Amino acid sequence: MSELSEDDRAAVSELRGAVMRLSRRLRHQRVDESLSPTEMAVLATLARCGSATPGELARKEHVQPPSMTRIVAMLEAKGLVHREPHPEDRRQVVVSRTEQADAMLAESRVKRNAWLAQLAEGLTDEERAVLREAAPVLEKLAHL
Repeated sequence: MSELSEDDRAAVSELRGAVMRLSRRLRHQRVDESLSPTEMAVLATLARCGSATPGELARKEHVQPPSMTRIVAMLEAKGLVHREPHPEDRRQVVVSRTEQADAMLAESRVKRNAWLAQLAEGLTDEERAVLREAAPVLEKLAHL
């Protein structure tokens, strides 16, 4: 693997800062203010990856299992997830999203997309073209 040039390292640093600022601003475009960013992330993980045990969710969200147990309990109390016995290991449970969670996530996506689209209106045609080309690259980075 080749080492990054000084220009590439500077670009990576600039990208990191920009992505963090944009991410922070996006997190504030929430439909349900009663949910923490971590709770929203758990619901998004369930939407993206499907049902999972609390342990699997803890690993995916990089939190300790006892913390995930509390998060799942709060989401369940809000009617956003339900727990069922694990089909192969009755000592465990499987967490799934509810229709209410799916509706909230869909509404949240619409709100965040509208907010981003409004920001994109302030870009030039050339900047929007760069953004269209950059989107797949950013998606790839997010999954490496």
